[in-house]
Amino acid sequence: MKKSFLSALLAGVCGLHSAFAAEPITFEWFEYAGRDAALSGPLPAGSFHNPILAGYYPDPSIVRVDDKFYLVNSSFAHWPGIPIHESTDLVHWTLVGHALANPSKVRFDGLDISRGVFAPSIHFHAGKFYIINTLVDAGGNFFVTADNPRGPWSDPVWLKDIDGIDPSFFFDDDGRTFVLNNGPPEGAPLYNGHRAIWIQEMDLTANKLVGPRKVIVNGGTELAKQPIWIEGPHLYRIKGWYYLMCAEGGTERNHSEVIFRGKSPWGPFEPYQDNPILTQRDLAADRPAPVTNAGHADLVQMKDGGWWAVFLASRPYRDYLFNTGRETWLLPVHWKNGWPVILERGKSIPYVVQGPHALLPEKDPDWDPLAGNFTRRDEFDMAEPGHEWLQIYVPSSTWYELLNGNLVIHPLAAGLDARRNASFYARRQAHQRFAASTELTPPGSPGTAAGLAVYQNDSHWYFFGARRRGDRLELFVERAAGDSRATVKTVTVAAIADLRLLVNGDGERYSFFYDAGIGWQVLHDNDDGSFLSTELAGGFVGTVLGPYARQE
Repeated sequence: MKKSFLSALLAGVCGLHSAFAAEPITFEWFEYAGRDAALSGPLPAGSFHNPILAGYYPDPSIVRVDDKFYLVNSSFAHWPGIPIHESTDLVHWTLVGHALANPSKVRFDGLDISRGVFAPSIHFHAGKFYIINTLVDAGGNFFVTADNPRGPWSDPVWLKDIDGIDPSFFFDDDGRTFVLNNGPPEGAPLYNGHRAIWIQEMDLTANKLVGPRKVIVNGGTELAKQPIWIEGPHLYRIKGWYYLMCAEGGTERNHSEVIFRGKSPWGPFEPYQDNPILTQRDLAADRPAPVTNAGHADLVQMKDGGWWAVFLASRPYRDYLFNTGRETWLLPVHWKNGWPVILERGKSIPYVVQGPHALLPEKDPDWDPLAGNFTRRDEFDMAEPGHEWLQIYVPSSTWYELLNGNLVIHPLAAGLDARRNASFYARRQAHQRFAASTELTPPGSPGTAAGLAVYQNDSHWYFFGARRRGDRLELFVERAAGDSRATVKTVTVAAIADLRLLVNGDGERYSFFYDAGIGWQVLHDNDDGSFLSTELAGGFVGTVLGPYARQE
């Protein structure tokens, strides 16, 4: 293992501190590898793998600015908030920033991990980028602006005059600006899930909503059939028509995307007679390599005039179980009698798609792989950890540093069940079949536990760690599965300087291996990790995993 004099010195100094100071833990590297069967095999020329952002990247919104595309996703109570990815071909994406990156401006403590950032929408107008969003249970609706998507982004401008979620801007050709959003209907709801889409004009100079608010869709495509959870509105002006596209049916099996059009942003809007324009809810549940939950889409036009849609969907490994959350997918849009259609009903979402004309022939080796089967190894030898790393909840202090090619974590007392920031640095689980491994210097004294965590929410996680027991190390697997929390396996080994840990996942089966100097040994094999699925854990996020240390 690479040795850092400064890391060793820090460890020694911290060891002399009071019992309230935690021993720093050094991680040399972290590696993630995904090997899904549906993503294996060579790609045909000019094609790409769906999903384009694998793992937990829900509620995509997209905008094109000249030759570049920018994409944002929900991040809920993970941190930093609202990731912003950039692409030149719609397929290969690079994280370039976050719209919420100042921890003094927001706070998610005490919330479920699936609250916070809901469905941001990104726009470009008059040389400026806009992202509008809802912080659920953490402040309400707001927007931020930037001259460059890499930032800096403005402080949130709060919109106190609207309730509901999923706001988006619409900048009309005549200079007017509108805000659309999901909200309660006028009067009492007629049934559970009865919502409406509202519109109101926005004064960008005064940064406030002005004039009357109006319902432009009540309930959904056909109120008599009691459609539920109309949300995620996006308005487009195309060839003299105003097209209003929304998600409908809830974000689970019945999720879909529907389209309306009218001659004014105020309506009236007529629904497309063959709605929905995207869904998987009518397909056989036992189909091979199923994709489900499809909806919450956004449209973008290429410079060549072609249209594409990004949307969320999920990949179950069995029944309705998926641990990877809702991911970002891409499909071409075709026009039918003046209506945009993403996928004809009855068709399965493909894993391999013929790409846009702008598709690059191969990936830049510096890009973080985010689609297909890939291996990503972080050596922690940069100024910051690699792309796509995240934390749970908003940090109130900096508890990690990169020193001489190592990630050094100064453990916090907060556990994974605390609903506040813990000393856990994570990446998304992006595959049904994966391996995640690391090498660390294990704790040298009692009071600290360190290793790898696999986390869905505060009551559904694994901790595969090591702690000091006298002159030996105890290795353990902790499992929190709802109301049940237990240490499922332990082993005691000789104290060593370097410890390697490995978590293998294959659908619902999670296995835990260690190398304490004599090669890989199994500690716990084929544990049922289906409790990490959204179906059992609840919420809207996916599993994340990575180095973790805590005070004990």
